[in-house]
Amino acid sequence: MILGITGTIGAGKGTVVDYLVGKGFKHYSVREAITEEIMRRGLSVNRTTMNEVATDMRKKHGASYFGDVLWARAAADRAENFIIESIRTTMEAERVKEKGGFILVVDAPEAVRYDRIKGRGTETDSVTLEEFRAQEAREMTSENPSDPSYMNIRGVIDMADATVVNDGTLEELGLKVEQALAKLRS
Repeated sequence: MILGITGTIGAGKGTVVDYLVGKGFKHYSVREAITEEIMRRGLSVNRTTMNEVATDMRKKHGASYFGDVLWARAAADRAENFIIESIRTTMEAERVKEKGGFILVVDAPEAVRYDRIKGRGTETDSVTLEEFRAQEAREMTSENPSDPSYMNIRGVIDMADATVVNDGTLEELGLKVEQALAKLRS
């Protein structure tokens, strides 16, 4: 089974990925691929730079660039059950679906998500609630709807095959993920 995972900021995509890796899935991350390129360019890793570098790479190599790169890595690894985490464009989502995969959305209430990002404290998470909201608004809808290179998480969410709302315990999340997988397998 191939899953493209998307969702809102701080919803728990990484927690879902960790759960699935524990179930035998191999993990490939768009965020990590973007970070590799940022480091190669000698830039600071922050959400703005991530957005700009990702859009630049998609404009140069195609709107499904990161999904294609990670799909190639999975093929080289001969992975059968794998995750491409952080699908951000509709073209990346379409590519996952073209290859027989599914789009899984992870979401949670805003207050829960903001508390989570403050708690994890990564380089992209040191923001006020207002900055958090502005970042999410920027990522949810395309800055340029005529150019598929820009992020459009709302568009990807609209393509979802299943959604998991991560608003409870880890045990409850595991049950919700299993229910989503059962739905996708049926």
